[in-house]
Amino acid sequence: MITCLNVCKSYKHGSRHKRVLDNVNLVVERGERVALLGRNGAGKSTLIKLIGGVEMPTSGKIRHQMSVSWPLGFAGGFQGSLTGYDNARFVARIYQRDYADIRSFVEDFTELGAQLKMPVKTYSSGMRARLAFAMSLAIEFDCYLIDEIIMVGDQNFQRKCLYELFEKRSDRAMILASHSTELVNELCNRAVIIHKGRADVYDNVGNAVNVYSNL
Repeated sequence: MITCLNVCKSYKHGSRHKRVLDNVNLVVERGERVALLGRNGAGKSTLIKLIGGVEMPTSGKIRHQMSVSWPLGFAGGFQGSLTGYDNARFVARIYQRDYADIRSFVEDFTELGAQLKMPVKTYSSGMRARLAFAMSLAIEFDCYLIDEIIMVGDQNFQRKCLYELFEKRSDRAMILASHSTELVNELCNRAVIIHKGRADVYDNVGNAVNVYSNL
């Protein structure tokens, strides 16, 4: 499982401190699909980054008892001067996976062709998103972190993303931050509403969507 214990996150802006998350407690079991709901700036993406290890909490603890992806589509870990292939090789080494398998998946999924031989800093935002999503799925995790990024690209790419994630990996845990109440109702079995730093857990997704819609 993944356990968040009294997690707080504050950011400093000059002499001012802003607390984005205030004593968040959450448990995610294997196979669960948990939606994160909240208005823009509420802290959904921040919580996903904390769970994924991209950032550290100001206080509190996050415990992992299953493997967790970095936020799907997160391109912050790319080395811009390296090619798409070189970045894939780097990820394969970090996670001790066979590079040939990673390369084959990235080639097929991104459909970027010869662009994979070019430095990532030359990519458009759409190309970077394709590469980032492919790299996220090239490694098998027990839990996937999703921050609305599944809606990037054209409709064909979106369908491919949805199939790879929600059908082929239907047995995995997922934490999904989204503004799409339709998607949340369809895909998730629990929900968390983040509002004014607090995180309220709902076992009934429909009830959570109603509360969120009235925020």
